[in-house]
Amino acid sequence: MSQRVLMKGNEALAEAAIRAGCHHFFGYPITPQNEIVAYMSKRLPKIEGACFLQAESEIAAINMLLGASAAGARVMTSSSSPGISLKTEGISYIAGSDLPVVVVNTQRAGPGLGGIQPSQADYWQATKAPGHGDLRVLVFAPCSVQEMVDMVTTAFDMADKYRMPAIILADGMLGQMMEAVTLPEDRGRQANNKEWATNGHAGENRNIINSLYINPDELEKIIRDRFARYAEIEAKHTQHEEYALEDADIVVTAYGASARVAKAAVRDARAKGIKAGFIRPITLWPFPKEAYAKAANTARSFLCVEMSMGQMVDDVRLAISSKVPVHFYGRPGGIVPAPEEVLAEIEKIAGGMN
Repeated sequence: MSQRVLMKGNEALAEAAIRAGCHHFFGYPITPQNEIVAYMSKRLPKIEGACFLQAESEIAAINMLLGASAAGARVMTSSSSPGISLKTEGISYIAGSDLPVVVVNTQRAGPGLGGIQPSQADYWQATKAPGHGDLRVLVFAPCSVQEMVDMVTTAFDMADKYRMPAIILADGMLGQMMEAVTLPEDRGRQANNKEWATNGHAGENRNIINSLYINPDELEKIIRDRFARYAEIEAKHTQHEEYALEDADIVVTAYGASARVAKAAVRDARAKGIKAGFIRPITLWPFPKEAYAKAANTARSFLCVEMSMGQMVDDVRLAISSKVPVHFYGRPGGIVPAPEEVLAEIEKIAGGMN
């Protein structure tokens, strides 16, 4: 039965994963996502047949994920920015093996060890280079604790359907904040009815999970088939939010925690008589390109707000084919921009258009 409770973002996500049927978790502690690991360590040992394991490293954890997924289990790992960097080789092997997993990145500031404050500087890593080779991963960007809860089930179901990794790209602000959430009903353990899963020596047909293909023609066919699935996802599964776009001259866009700030600034701009609108990508891959292209038909300018030096801004420019100017406002290093800062940028753009 669903229930409404006050929970911290990281812990709510972990509980939602368990309720979505994830009874196998392999991870390693790093701030600011430690609550996910800690929560799983308390909950999973109490569930019959479940497995929590704190691996010796992030590299070990992602490879354990590969093995458990190959056996048909619904599996998840979590980390934060530099830890995700260590996992990218394994993510590539998982994608090359056509396996479904969920990876949570509660982003912190970088590069390097950087700082433990919130950041959005891993956008390129998640959407463009989550591992070596020709691959894509599903990327979901929540902007509230409730969305962190809701996206877990979606991420698992989509990963299973298309046999590919899914990333939930959160950040330290969302992971540490507390909000009231409605938790989903518990699905219980998901039955291993995946016909492709490894089965040892059972039966006549042994399933083998592999990402190594010596014959280049065979590998090319597999990659092309995989990209046909990616094209289907792009056609069917983009998600976004719109606000006050109908007559907007200036379209403000942001994702994740930055979107909360940007939307507040748009409301303030409207109150001052500035025709501002708002668009938020919920899926970062597939990116909702058509929604941006449509908005660019009537808007005179875009403003992209990020907690970085500017990464999603490139996808915005591509989506609208540079039809109108795309401005950028960002705060790197772990600083969350204030609505007043974004409003000042909107006013500056509006003044330049008069």
